[in-house]
Amino acid sequence: MNDRAALDLLLAHGPLSRTRIGKLTGLSKPTASQLLARLEAAGLVVATGTSEGRPGPSAQLYAVNAAAAHVAALDVTPERIVAAVADITGAEAGRFELRTPGRGGHDVVRQVLASVDGAVQDAGLTRAGLHRVVIGTPGAFDPNTGRLRYASHLPGWHSPALLDELAAALPMPVEYENDVNLAAVAEQRLGAAREDEDFVLLWNQEGIGAALVIGGRLHRGRTGGAGEIGFLPVPGTPLVRRVAQTDSGGFQELAGAQAVPRIARSLGIDTPERPYAETAAALLKRAAEAAERADEGAAVDGDEALLELLGQTAQRIATGLAAVVAVLDPGLVVLSGGVTCAGGEPLRALIQSELADLAATRPRLVLGEVTEQAVLRGALESALALTRDEVFDTSGR
Repeated sequence: MNDRAALDLLLAHGPLSRTRIGKLTGLSKPTASQLLARLEAAGLVVATGTSEGRPGPSAQLYAVNAAAAHVAALDVTPERIVAAVADITGAEAGRFELRTPGRGGHDVVRQVLASVDGAVQDAGLTRAGLHRVVIGTPGAFDPNTGRLRYASHLPGWHSPALLDELAAALPMPVEYENDVNLAAVAEQRLGAAREDEDFVLLWNQEGIGAALVIGGRLHRGRTGGAGEIGFLPVPGTPLVRRVAQTDSGGFQELAGAQAVPRIARSLGIDTPERPYAETAAALLKRAAEAAERADEGAAVDGDEALLELLGQTAQRIATGLAAVVAVLDPGLVVLSGGVTCAGGEPLRALIQSELADLAATRPRLVLGEVTEQAVLRGALESALALTRDEVFDTSGR
C-alpha cells in the first residue's frame, strides 16, 4: 500500500525527494528510503537529478520510470483509425493515423495491426513492448455473443470471429469499449467530471449518444447498449420503427448533427456543403458568435436567424436529455462532442434553461474539458489504469 501510494504521488506531482515523499505519505525517512530503494530495484522509479534553488543541501529527486510499461489506444471510426502509445506516466510517445474509407470487412485485423505498428514505431518501440491495447468503437461488443451492436455504419467489424482473430494476432491483453464511454472516462480522469461519482456525458458528433457513470463506474447494460439514446422516441419527430435496421431513432433525427443544417435551411441561413457533422459544428459556432454579439449590443444582419437556430437546437437537445434526467437523476451532465461544443457557452446556457422547464430535477450542465481526441485520451486512460494496477503491484502476488 505504501509503495502504491508513493507511485501515485510521483504520477500526480512529478519528481519528488525522499523527504517530500515521507511528508506526503506520513512515512518516516528510513521507511521512505527503504520504499524508494525497493521501487528502484524493481525498475519502477528512477533517480532524476537533485533539487535546486532551495535553502540547504540539494536532495535527490525520484520519478516514475516512464519505460516501466507502455500501452496503446485506438479510436475507430468508419473513415479512419487513430492509434496512440503512452508510457506508464501517461505521456504520449507515438501516434499514427490510418485512413479507412470504404474498406471491406476482411481488412479489419490488418488495419488494427497496421495502426498499432505505426504508433509503436513512432514511439521507437515494437508491438511486443506493449502491455495492453484498448480499442474504442461506435456501438458496443455484446458480451453474450462477441458481436458488435448499434454500429451498422462501421463496416467489417460485425464478424462473430473478429475478437478471436484480434486476440490471436495481438500478443497482449486487448479490451474494447464504446467510444462515448471512453470520452466519459477522459472527463472523469482529466476533465469536467473529476469530482463527480454520478454523471451523464451527452455526446453529439456524427451520432448522438450518452455515457452513464453511476457510483464512479460506467454502466453498460446487459448487451453494452446503455446510453444509445439516439434511439429514444421523442416528441417533435415521427416515430421510428425497426431502429436496429435503420441505425437511427427519434432523438437522433430530432437533435443529431443532421438536424442542424435542416433547421438552418428552414431559417434561410446559408449552409456550407460539407459532411453533416462538420456543417452542424460550423453553423453552431456562427450561432454562438451571434449570441455573443447580441450580448454586447453589436448584432449584425443575419444574427436573428442564427439566434433562432441556437434556440431551436437547444430545445431539441433538452427534449431528449429530459428523458435521461428523469430516469437517472444525475447531478452533472457533461456536454461533449464536436457539434454541441461548437455552440459553446451560449448553447450550454440555453440547454440548461430549457431543461429547467422540461425536467423535474435540475442537474448542473457543463461543457466538456477534454475537447481534443477525447475518445483516444479516454482509451489511453483506461489502458493506463489497468496496467498500473498490474505493474505497480509490488506485493509479490
